Amino acid sequence: MPVITVEGVTKEFRLGAMQGLVSMAGSLLGRGTKTPPFKALDDVSFSVEAGEVVGLVGSNGAGKSTLLKMLSNISKPTRGKVRVKGRVAPLIEVGAGLVGDLTGRENVYLNGAILGISKAEIDRKFDEIVAFAEIERFIDTPLKRYSSGMQVRLGFAVATSVESDILIVDEVLAVGDVAFQRKCLDRMEDIIRHQDRTVFVVSHHIRQLERFCSRVILLERGKLVMDGGATEVCTEFFSRSNAAIKANIAHQPVDRMASDEVELLSMQFDGPGALSASSVTFGQACRFRLSLRARKALKDMHVVIGFHTTDFVYLTQYFNFGDELQMEARVYDFVLDLPRMALYPGVYQVRLWIGNHIGRESFSGDGLFAFDVVSADYLAARQGGQAIFDMPGTLRIPSAEGVAVPMVAAPGEGAWLRHPVQESGQ
Repeated sequence: MPVITVEGVTKEFRLGAMQGLVSMAGSLLGRGTKTPPFKALDDVSFSVEAGEVVGLVGSNGAGKSTLLKMLSNISKPTRGKVRVKGRVAPLIEVGAGLVGDLTGRENVYLNGAILGISKAEIDRKFDEIVAFAEIERFIDTPLKRYSSGMQVRLGFAVATSVESDILIVDEVLAVGDVAFQRKCLDRMEDIIRHQDRTVFVVSHHIRQLERFCSRVILLERGKLVMDGGATEVCTEFFSRSNAAIKANIAHQPVDRMASDEVELLSMQFDGPGALSASSVTFGQACRFRLSLRARKALKDMHVVIGFHTTDFVYLTQYFNFGDELQMEARVYDFVLDLPRMALYPGVYQVRLWIGNHIGRESFSGDGLFAFDVVSADYLAARQGGQAIFDMPGTLRIPSAEGVAVPMVAAPGEGAWLRHPVQESGQ
């Protein structure tokens, strides 16, 4: 029996802050000024069963927060129906309802009341809430004396203490400092894994959604475009996002990237594993070519060529340490040979740093070139949604005599456990 049912929901807004005045002026002048409404949600339908953990993804403006507000009964649809059964705890705006002139203690009771928690329940959980927020010393200090991080911690601690049937979470998995973010993730995991609640969560931390959720819904421009397994939908969302990033990068020619000392002319892949200048095959050898112009003579130069994700997680780099370059004022063509592309299928970008041994840089840039890593192998492509690197190694089962027994694929099974020598083609 579904605890959340969304049937043909559409939510429309009139665009333009001056719409009322414009319409009034138009009416006085005898002219109609009809502006078509903006559809934040467009005929969205789905249902959620009790105990499901459902993620919601989509780019900015896709309608995610609008949908959560309707599930939380904060907003009503223009058309369609939303039915929610059970007590709902919405974590849509952490700290909403906190009052600066009240103390932390007073705000715990006030915020709890706003969220529907009884005074007796707050009394019972008060010490736990304060300890989780890490504000014991300041609990009787006015909230306006708190740092922004302390306020967020208090809001999250109160909101996640609600004993509810359904938890609705909007972008609150990364509040506070790094240590507190870890605590937030641990608490969310405890709620999801051990408290048997129905959870509906929005986050731009897609890897976390894939880890937490059994199912993910993808919204795009107000429409539901995909509803399925977490890995499948998150991989599709990454693919769409990366395609948009790649298209944006294509409009930023690399020949405009320059400093006073170095001008970047071009970047591309070629070699056996290269399918095109910006597409390479997972697990295959390839070459990365880099062309640049030194505008003046440069001594003892280091070159760093690195790869990073589209959200700027730096993954790996080549660094010519101990082999510094003596550069003249001319064009240089560099070739970086990669014996094996170890990045799993996905879209990545290139960074370049050129400078001398004391750290004086002549050129520095991130996101200079986007490239795809692809694979026809289903397992490798699937791992691309769960990992970034293929980790080289040999898996063995030591025998009683201490002789290593290689792992081999059994007849009729997949070849994901291979004899080590097969990997090298020997």
